[in-house]
Amino acid sequence: MLLRYKKTYEKIAMGLLSYMPGDKSAKQLQEAIHQYETDEDWQLYLAKKEDDIIGLIGIEVKDDAYILHHLSVNPSYRGEGVGQAIVSKLQSLFPAKKCFATNETESFIKKCIEKEEGAGE
Repeated sequence: MLLRYKKTYEKIAMGLLSYMPGDKSAKQLQEAIHQYETDEDWQLYLAKKEDDIIGLIGIEVKDDAYILHHLSVNPSYRGEGVGQAIVSKLQSLFPAKKCFATNETESFIKKCIEKEEGAGE
């Protein structure tokens, strides 16, 4: 299940964002969270499994597309298809919009597409 970010999830969201590749200082993490809190086009969702927050996905919504800026899965749940499930759930929320990736999220999106195409064969 995807939950829309709320301020009460700030520390959890910052922790999950810290798993993204690259150097993430506390200031950079706070700036990313601030972007999601103040810009209505930037939307952050947390993935929940039972009582645990296990991942997050952050997007910037455009007219006919959305840009995937952040995608992170708790290391305890990696390799279980959680990231792909999060992307799939997000696509169901925005079925008429095309998904674009950033440099940080592009390789993961390519993996998801390859798995979907392989599953359809």
